[in-house]
Parts: sequence; C-alpha cells; structure tokens
Amino acid sequence: MPIRPVLLLPHPVVVTPSAPVGAVDDAAQALARDLLDTMRASPACVGLAAPQIGVARRAFAVDVTGHRKARSCHGAFVLFDPEILSATAPATDREGCMSVPDLTGDVSRPSLVTVAGTDPQGRRQVLEVNAFEARAVLHEVDHLDGLVFLDRVAGPHRVFPRKVYR
Repeated sequence: MPIRPVLLLPHPVVVTPSAPVGAVDDAAQALARDLLDTMRASPACVGLAAPQIGVARRAFAVDVTGHRKARSCHGAFVLFDPEILSATAPATDREGCMSVPDLTGDVSRPSLVTVAGTDPQGRRQVLEVNAFEARAVLHEVDHLDGLVFLDRVAGPHRVFPRKVYR
C-alpha cells in the first residue's frame, strides 16, 4: 500500500474537525492500510490520524508495541469513528507529533481510557488503554477534532525544541 506524506501544521486538514467514516467500505479499508503503512514507515511513530495524511475522516492507527513507556498494548490497531467512553487519572508527560516535527511539549492527559470504535472489518471494538497507549489514543482523537498537542500544552513555558537522537 502507499506510504502517504504527513501534512504539517498549519495545513487546513490538520486543524479542521474530521467527518465520520460511517460504513466500512473498500475506501475505509484502504485508509486503514495506508495509516498502518505510513505509521510503520515513520521512525518512532506510535500513532497516526487520517487528517495527518490528508484524509478528513475520523480514523486513526496506534501501535505502542515495544515502547518503554507502554503498559497496556493492543498491538497495531485502527479505529474508525472513535468515542471516548471514560477517562480518568490525568498525568503530565512529554509529547511530540509528526505534524509538528520540530517541537515537543508537556501535556496533561488521562492515563486510563476506554475507547470504542469500529475496526477495519466493521466490528465494534471497546478497548481499555492506559499509560502511554492512552496518551497515544487521546493524541490521535485530538487530531480528529482538529487539535494538535500544542493546543493542550501546560503553558508556553512547556514547549521545547525536539531533540535529535542518533
């Protein structure tokens, strides 16, 4: 499947709320594959939302497998039209984003989340995620609402230049 370019802030698709996917059809399944392929081809990427690849639909992919901060891990998954059913226990931690490649920031987010959505096979999924996986899911849901982590940082003094790791 194609690896799509990732749009950067302030691209209008990145900052505009997305429309529902609705019925899972061939186009939705192709979108799921593109999200996963693009995410896997991007070093250190643990999540990617459809608006980031230019598709204004409510869909995202997450995979925190092997990440040192992950506690829960559902492997690689895609959810269409996700909804947060419950969220508790906020924690502040550093976030980055492929659409904001030069910055990171400290963001407070719930650390225990129940999210529901439809998978690429058209089945409703309900996932309980915590710690880093919860942060990744909430970060991607924000993208679907036209938000980036900079909209949620704990203040302007909590934004930092991204470190370059070798």
